[in-house]
Amino acid sequence: MKIFSNIIKNRKLAVYLAKNDMKNKFAGSYLGIFWAFVQPVITILLYWFVFQIGLRSQDVADVPFVLWLMAGLIPWFFFQDAVLNATNSFTEYSYLVKKVVFNIDILPVVKIISALFIHIFFLLVLVDIYTIFGYFPGVVVIQLLYYSFGMIMLSLGIVYFTSAAAVFFKDTSQIAGVFMQIGVWITPIMWNIDGMNLSENLKIIFKVNPMYYIVRGYRDTLIYGKTFMDMPYLTLYFWVVVLVFLAAGTAFYKRLKPHFADSL
Repeated sequence: MKIFSNIIKNRKLAVYLAKNDMKNKFAGSYLGIFWAFVQPVITILLYWFVFQIGLRSQDVADVPFVLWLMAGLIPWFFFQDAVLNATNSFTEYSYLVKKVVFNIDILPVVKIISALFIHIFFLLVLVDIYTIFGYFPGVVVIQLLYYSFGMIMLSLGIVYFTSAAAVFFKDTSQIAGVFMQIGVWITPIMWNIDGMNLSENLKIIFKVNPMYYIVRGYRDTLIYGKTFMDMPYLTLYFWVVVLVFLAAGTAFYKRLKPHFADSL
């Protein structure tokens, strides 16, 4: 596919723009890029306080609730930042879109890479914290890179659609934000789907969400030491959904791309 060949061809430029994107996002603030890490940490602490201290949520699989919670929230933070920021990539970089010589295919990727920098840091922190608590899963921890790659591909399929739509329909970013607010609850992240008295049909509805596969994969890796091969049908379903999103998203993007410059 031409779009992906363009991304690979311009990968160095995409990484360079992603670094600048992170710097520009926090330019002028005293703490600078430090703010990119403060908000996720505070969010984790707030959820932990509300659910374990306030609602007295129990530990999951003999693992402290805060560890179980972090294994779900950290991948969600990346997915949320990647989708929301990349949705506005063409409108934010409108001056580049209007340049005939610039390959705009990489602009959504720039935002995803920018979010990936922060995600890598939190991945290392997550593994360190599990190790400190005595729950280091062993060599299977490398599998987190596989699930991160899965999130990247899923995000790409979504943002090629949303970023193209945002050029013509400005409310797209607001709609995406609403879906993210709903998504954090239906993934599920703050509550254990297997620990509740839910019907099998209702559980299937929750599992249709492709991010359920990612969050479960993080927890299976860190808590149970399982591989993605232990859930073959869910793995197959996830990649089918990703391929459908990629095909539909890039097709939609290519159809609208020739009209971007006129609308920005």
